[in-house]
Amino acid sequence: MTSSLLNQPLLVLTNVPEEALAKTLARTLVEEGLAACVNILAPVSSVYRWQGQIEQATEIPLLVKTTQARYAEVEQAILQAHPYDVPEIVALPLAAGLPAYLAWMQEETRKPLRV
Repeated sequence: MTSSLLNQPLLVLTNVPEEALAKTLARTLVEEGLAACVNILAPVSSVYRWQGQIEQATEIPLLVKTTQARYAEVEQAILQAHPYDVPEIVALPLAAGLPAYLAWMQEETRKPLRV
């Protein structure tokens, strides 16, 4: 993957079932440099089909600001923390944004140099 693709800013969306998990996951992603910022949104009511049944659940949405270079690690961190068998994890490329904000995202998620 080319350097410009690795620097591609992403918005990763996921939902978790409780606020405590949302806060813990958000803090972990930022502390580990996997995300520049995570927004924890207000609870939402989700309706979906799972294993042939219509389900309804209250979930906490998370908006994770990261880069393509860190996506695989973000996905793994969410999978490790998440109680669902198949959690929602979708990434949207950001086509545009305030250049200074996008540069900040890249800097905050830059992998440390190996010594």
